[in-house]
Amino acid sequence: MAGRFIDKLKKAARLDPVKKEITLESGDQVVMWVTPLTASERERARKDARSDDPDAFALQLLVRKAKDDKGVPLFGAGDVAELKNAVRNADLQSLMLAVLGGEEDEEALDMKSTDDGAA
Repeated sequence: MAGRFIDKLKKAARLDPVKKEITLESGDQVVMWVTPLTASERERARKDARSDDPDAFALQLLVRKAKDDKGVPLFGAGDVAELKNAVRNADLQSLMLAVLGGEEDEEALDMKSTDDGAA
């Protein structure tokens, strides 16, 4: 008997953390681990952003999803103001894009493997 469809979807979701290496404007490299975005996390970040501003949304995702190699959050809710005021905008944008880019990276890999097979 085939399993339930929801169980197949959950198994295929691959929500394991992905290592993200970001090079800062200074040339320093930082590492964080991020899991793919779920609908629930997206809803929570939109609510916490209290704005339609995409940067506010991305910043909430960064604070919520960036973790170290042991799964410990790198930021707390109280770090939002400090990130906005004490971190270079270019570096903050790179960090936020790394969090948002988790699914895009997987899609890009899938597209590359499809293109390689067609060539």
